[in-house]
Amino acid sequence: MYEEITAVELATRLGTSDEPFLLDVREPDEVAAWAIPGVVNIPLGDLGHRLGEIPADRHVVVVCASGNRSASATAALIGTGYRASNLTGGMAAWGRVYDTALLELDGARVVQVRRRAKGCLSYLVGAGDEAFVVDPSIDIDVYLGVAEQHGWRVTRVFDTHLHADHLSGARDLARTAGAVLHLNPADSFEFAFEPLLDGDRFVLPGGAELSVAALHTPGHTEGSTIYFVGAAVLTGDTLFVDGVGRPDLAERAEEFARNLHRSLRDKVLLLPDEVTVLPAHYSDEVTVRPGEPVGASLGDLRATVDPLNMDEQAFVAWAVARTTDRPPNYVSIIGANMGRSDVPPSMLHYLEAGPNRCSA
Repeated sequence: MYEEITAVELATRLGTSDEPFLLDVREPDEVAAWAIPGVVNIPLGDLGHRLGEIPADRHVVVVCASGNRSASATAALIGTGYRASNLTGGMAAWGRVYDTALLELDGARVVQVRRRAKGCLSYLVGAGDEAFVVDPSIDIDVYLGVAEQHGWRVTRVFDTHLHADHLSGARDLARTAGAVLHLNPADSFEFAFEPLLDGDRFVLPGGAELSVAALHTPGHTEGSTIYFVGAAVLTGDTLFVDGVGRPDLAERAEEFARNLHRSLRDKVLLLPDEVTVLPAHYSDEVTVRPGEPVGASLGDLRATVDPLNMDEQAFVAWAVARTTDRPPNYVSIIGANMGRSDVPPSMLHYLEAGPNRCSA
């Protein structure tokens, strides 16, 4: 017999003093394609002669694709004296874990929703009895549930850009909630929406002085858009806490790199240092702690994100050198997000499986 730990329980312990030792017993190519940050990979077949690599004084959580190989490994570890638990459902379960962090901004609440396996960040911005949602993922019940907890009804839904690494839930959420869907027409969508314009402002009720303003910041995609919420900026995939957006996902790397540099220079970097940057993604190198939003001050990012201090020529050379082939599933995801194809519900999570690759 062995203990089980759910993916949700695991998420509450990552980034804390109670973080377990993560052991992934899949084959190396599986782990290289997609893994929980910080795992140590020892394939199941090698486990018997590599026990010395596993600390005896820490709780070990064992991971595989679906929980079968890890169950065998967990039983073996317990038999040799380790305290070990099997991750129920494996990476498939990890792929469906969400958690939240709350910010109070100028009398409004901003709930950051973190899709842990994808490194996706989305936001509910609420005041009074209404909320706006920015960059929702496909599991729209998560957003409806958060809104209900806060006594909000979702009245407007936004995307920061045409997503390539994951399926957007914006259209479905807007339809289900009876909300207005706002998108930047500079990206291509083949369904009805309310077009965004530079300088648009959307005010929430309840007495809070809160507005959301859209700015066209082409680079990651032609329709990349950032939103201001009080003293914070939702930067989408334009700027992250540890990098900038990839300018090559539309296969026009040099053109998009120039656009991205100009957008950062002329629109983002003109903001005050104290502005809080809240991105749409984070990489495996970013530590996510329970209850703490993923974000940073723009002043801190000026000091730590090197591309922000490059001139245009150096930035373009740097970005183009990091161009990689578009992952094959991105074509299908983009088509679905544009409205060109309908993905069967049974295929949604499978199509998205794997990490995001939007950062350069």
